[in-house]
This record gives sequence, C-alpha cells and structure tokens, in this order.
Amino acid sequence: MKAAYINQVGGIDEIRIGELPMPELHDNEVMIKTLAVSVNFVDTFVRSGGFKTAMDFPFVIGRDAVGTVVEVGKAVAGFHKDELVWTNSMGYDGRPGTTSEFVAVPKSRLYSVPEGTNPIKLVASVHSSATAAILLADILQVQSGNKILIEGAAGHVGTKLATLAKSLGLKVLTTSNIRDFSKLKSLGVSESYDYHDSISAITDKFEYIVDTSGKVDLQDNLAKLTLHGQVGLITAPKTNQFTFDVRQMYTSAQAIKGFVISHASVTQLQHASELLNDNFSAGKLLDDETLQLPMEKAASAQEMLVNGNTKGKKIVLTFN
Repeated sequence: MKAAYINQVGGIDEIRIGELPMPELHDNEVMIKTLAVSVNFVDTFVRSGGFKTAMDFPFVIGRDAVGTVVEVGKAVAGFHKDELVWTNSMGYDGRPGTTSEFVAVPKSRLYSVPEGTNPIKLVASVHSSATAAILLADILQVQSGNKILIEGAAGHVGTKLATLAKSLGLKVLTTSNIRDFSKLKSLGVSESYDYHDSISAITDKFEYIVDTSGKVDLQDNLAKLTLHGQVGLITAPKTNQFTFDVRQMYTSAQAIKGFVISHASVTQLQHASELLNDNFSAGKLLDDETLQLPMEKAASAQEMLVNGNTKGKKIVLTFN
C-alpha cells in the first residue's frame, strides 16, 4: 500500500512516500480504506521528535482519518463493510499513523460518521473539536448555566469551544479580532470583546476561562474568575512563564488545569466522539475552511503548516 512515513525522527525531509506492507488486522481492529487525513501541528511534533512517544519504524505519519470499512476483526461488532468511519487517536503511543491507503484501527478508537456529514469537513474538525470537547466536559466539567470566557475564539479550537460550550448550556463570551464578531455571534456567543484590549475592562466574572493563544496574562484571568473558578490551559506563552498571586488563587479555591489531547484516555475520547457526532449530525463544528492536497504532498503540507502558509485553512490530505 502507498503511505507517507519516516524511518527516523527529524526534519520534514525525513518524510517519504512509498510502498509499505498492508497492516496486520488483529481481532479487536477494523481495517479501513483511507479517504482523507488532516494535518495538525501535533503531527509535526511527532515527526520531529519534539513529542516523545513510542513508535516503530518505518512509522506512518498522521493522527486523524476518515475512511470506509473493508474488514472487521473477529472480536469486533458494531461496524460493517463499506461503513464510513473516523478516528482521531492514531499515530502515537505505539500506534501507526493514518497517512496510508489502509489503516487497522482498534475498535475502541473508531467512530461512525453521522449520515449526511461531509467526511472532509469532519476530518478537518475532529482534532480541535475533540480537544474542546474533552477540555469542557471532562477536564473543567462545566455546568449548564455558568459563564465561560474564550479568549482568541475565532481560531480553529476557539470556534469549537464556543459551539460546544453553547451546546452544553453555558453563557459564552469571547475575545477576538473585531472582524470576527459576526462569525462568533452566529455560533451563539452572547458578547465579544476586542482582543487588543485588556480583559480588565470586562465587568463580568466567569466560572471558566480558556485562553487559546497564550497571550493573556494568567493573573488577569485569575482576577476574572468567580469563587471556585477554573482556568483551562491548552497552550503557553512564548516565554513559557507566568506569574500570579498564589494567595489570591488558593484562597478563592480557584484551579488551573492543563490539557493536551495526546494524554486523553480512551474513555475521554469516546465521550468526546458522542458529543462531536451529535453536533456533526446537526451540521455544527464543520465550519473550517479546508485546503485539500493529495497524500503525496504530505511533506509540503507539514512545511506549509510550520511556516504559517495555510491562510487559516485546515490542510486535508486526500487519497484517490
């Protein structure tokens, strides 16, 4: 089968396109014929060795995929031949990646594509959408009726956070560029603020705050939390340093919780898939503009992403 793979971690020039043996199908796995895979920053971290994880070489790159079932393992029930499915947790922790014509996916990491959902839009969405879903539902354990401030909300993760927070019954406020206010309003955001301005001017207090950019001072966010409020961290400032008033934080019973999807449990991923599929069925979370390239352009895709040449679009590699 044709695949994009590396023989060792390193630069983008380590990516090869060539023939590899078909994966072996174990009893608890489903063999899928790949339709498309998305390209995310985490793929560049795995390829470069920046994210340390178990891998066997040659190592197929890529994490997320959508495809059709071609065969099911002996211990698998619930999937059938020709069914359209998706996965978003391959390509690390000892699992081969998805940028290959065929992928053997553990049943526990495979989900059905809701009827009528555009598979390209879905695979472009799942990385940021699952990150948002797990952060809200499992890490912060948000409660309906509370308020959340999403900072930098017009980006890929930010829009998913806004959409899912609204669906979970939160009152959603955001910061973004002024030009994105109308887009965020269409997602159900109650009020938006210019992200060039200090959040100290915002009069509301929040049970939850998530900064998607790492550009807001942690102390400013803590000052805007309620008693028992929580800050969710999914990135860090360029300096990798924050200072904050520790006494004020702990006497207010506040919490700072970090999350990366690479450490999500199978249970968290499965819960997220249910929330995502509910939203996909309703036509939500599918708002990313995509840049589609053939899978043979896997190296070019990572180079574009690293160099910031995607023009805000999600790169999707497609298979003939």
